[in-house]
Amino acid sequence: MSDSQSSDAHPSDPQRNAPPPEVSSRNPAPDDPVPGVKNVLLVMSGKGGVGKSTVATNLSLALARQGYRVGLLDADMYGPSIPTMLGITGQPLSDGKKIQPLQRFGLKLMSLGFLLEDPKAAVVWRGPMLHGALMQFLGEVDWGELDFLLLDLPPGTGDVALTLSQKVRSNGSVIVTTPQEVALQDVYKSVSMNRKVGIPITGVIENESYFICDGCDKRHELFGSGGGQKIAEMAEAPLLGQLPLDPQVRQWGDAGTPVVQAAPRSPVAEAFLEISRKLVERLDEQNRQAGADLSIDRSGGVNRHLPITRS
Repeated sequence: MSDSQSSDAHPSDPQRNAPPPEVSSRNPAPDDPVPGVKNVLLVMSGKGGVGKSTVATNLSLALARQGYRVGLLDADMYGPSIPTMLGITGQPLSDGKKIQPLQRFGLKLMSLGFLLEDPKAAVVWRGPMLHGALMQFLGEVDWGELDFLLLDLPPGTGDVALTLSQKVRSNGSVIVTTPQEVALQDVYKSVSMNRKVGIPITGVIENESYFICDGCDKRHELFGSGGGQKIAEMAEAPLLGQLPLDPQVRQWGDAGTPVVQAAPRSPVAEAFLEISRKLVERLDEQNRQAGADLSIDRSGGVNRHLPITRS
């Protein structure tokens, strides 16, 4: 489906008619590429296959359903999945000054997937090309005035995460994990990276936490339990919520209409909405308590210390 200017909002939804709670703002640096964005949130994990893109997409929609102005940037250059999850294709246009993001369900969107002629083609790029494309998606896209810009990061703690830590004053990260130990070992590394580069961790989301059986209505913890809480304790951040393993999430995501949009009153959509409310409260608390500025080292490693430190 090609849908660059979709108007798929639900005007009858009471959450859309009521004004959203006020949201505080980060303090962008003079050279920040997205100065009109109040809050830049990194959705990350360190581990692939934990549902990071699913969380980023539905969390963005949950924030939009509260009435916030939201953008979603697909920063996973090697495996862009936002076009499929939101059922949108098409080439972004330019007004000669800025690239106009595509729009769907009230979200402003940018992804490398919009620029690929063949969606099945591999992106074979080295670090500098990733860096350049990412900075274009930030600084040369007309994001305008937003309450939230969510960035769906690739797995790992490499080039994309480091570029963002150096060039954008992101005021929070959301760590996504699943409960099992094999996932936690990689997610711990993501928490460690955030600490080293000075990105505050806003909270942890545990995906695929449990499954409710249709026949017995019993909660089954298929992948173990307690993993999200372990990550939250290491990160010294709250566990924002636990998301169930629900076939609807996969079905609607594959169909290009995420579950928060397709079935907003379903239990899993309600879980996303509750997480989004907790996220706003936690981010507001972090913004108000942030007293120390970040000092960004642009020496290219000459000074031999981490690129970002707290002053």
